[in-house]
Amino acid sequence: MGGNQTSVTEFLLLGFPLSPRMQVLLFGLFSLLYAFTLMGNGVILGLISLDSRLHTPMYFFLSQLATVDIAYACNTVPQMLINLLSPAQPISFAGCMTQTFLFLTFSLTECFLLVMMSYDRHVAICLPLRYSTIMSWRVCVTLVVTSWILGIILALVDMVLLLPLPFCGPQKVNHFFCEIVAVLKLACADTHLNEVVIMAAGVLVLVGPVSAIVVSYGHILRAVLRIQSAEGRRKAFSTCSSHLCVVGLFYGTAIIMYVGPQRGDPQEQKKYLLLFHSLFNPMLNPLIYSLRNREVHAALRRRLEKGRPS
Repeated sequence: MGGNQTSVTEFLLLGFPLSPRMQVLLFGLFSLLYAFTLMGNGVILGLISLDSRLHTPMYFFLSQLATVDIAYACNTVPQMLINLLSPAQPISFAGCMTQTFLFLTFSLTECFLLVMMSYDRHVAICLPLRYSTIMSWRVCVTLVVTSWILGIILALVDMVLLLPLPFCGPQKVNHFFCEIVAVLKLACADTHLNEVVIMAAGVLVLVGPVSAIVVSYGHILRAVLRIQSAEGRRKAFSTCSSHLCVVGLFYGTAIIMYVGPQRGDPQEQKKYLLLFHSLFNPMLNPLIYSLRNREVHAALRRRLEKGRPS
């Protein structure tokens, strides 16, 4: 397993086996969706930073989610767009490993951020009188930094096991980006340990946070049902519904990909699920959070009115 066995210096991403006409069509569609992703999350970030009324813990966490979504999309989508127009374009070994590491980091960080956001909603609804004390800015920053650190450390564990492996060919990755399992299939060495670690991490990082979110929302539901006024219950539910939709989209596709039962061609299924994960999830998140959020609507209206010539 010495370094002299490693002869692959670049990889070819196979992407999607489609006709040239379909590839051009998808290039246009995916480019449009990518632009909407950047614009939607950029608007959310801009509104939160510019409007002082949105300088609250909930919107601080939302700004971090928008940042991760932008980074997540920027890591995978541009390479996919290049491959749709020029399928034979290679990616260097270093570039491939970097893309794998960044994908793992952003995915894992988003997992933990969604848990922190559910904790924020739990405190806001179950302990409203102590909310400002418990969710101080110091606590919020600590929770966000912890999410990033955990994401980076767990991604590094996978990379430490991946990088020493020899790659002697073939060099064709059956994916639209350097997804870790697809890259592992090209190693000319035993990858059993890597596969076990990936599966164990997948179960731990997905099932653990989902369980924590379910417990949080169990307490939230009990607290909401105790609220006497219908308006109070409606407001409490509306603040949680957006987060629940995002949680369902993110964890639903992730659990199907890494923990769910495999049928047919699992590699092809995972490829299309990851396309949804990389392109549609980051685009839908700002829409979900803004469509039913009066505070975001009001902030956008204030910015537009301020920008109009008097």
